[in-house]
Amino acid sequence: MQQPMIVHTTFTIDRRIAHPPKKVFGAFSSLEAKSKWFGAPVEWRLAERSLDFRVGGREVSCAGPSDDDLHRFDALYHDIVPDRRIIYSYEMHLGDVKISVSLATFEFEPDGDGTHLRFTEQAVFLDGYDDAGSREHGTRWLIGKLADVLDGIAPSTTFDPH
Repeated sequence: MQQPMIVHTTFTIDRRIAHPPKKVFGAFSSLEAKSKWFGAPVEWRLAERSLDFRVGGREVSCAGPSDDDLHRFDALYHDIVPDRRIIYSYEMHLGDVKISVSLATFEFEPDGDGTHLRFTEQAVFLDGYDDAGSREHGTRWLIGKLADVLDGIAPSTTFDPH
């Protein structure tokens, strides 16, 4: 019997955001604030969205281009230090298939009058799922949307995975 194929990957995204850590961190701390930047492309249908932002709390975002192609993000918060860091683990599903499990860390460091935001993800892609770099690309897109929202700019709502 052949073992299922898994692929491990780690990536880090560093970005300077022109707002203090308290404001950047605040964009993560409520469903209203996070929904402004963390979400699927506008052409996708939102099936479910919830956020319980506390250690032990969960976050769910489920959306897709059709009911048959829903992408489900299901996270559990492990560590939250206001204005400094957020650590959570999450599973991604495509329909009924679990495609990955990840550990994600956001760090917020003062940088002059702004914030040095560092995101690190350690991911395990399951059973031959080929990410081809789209997770990192999508995360960069979301962090760009975060910066745009904080700058008062309407964020890009369409996503090209490559």
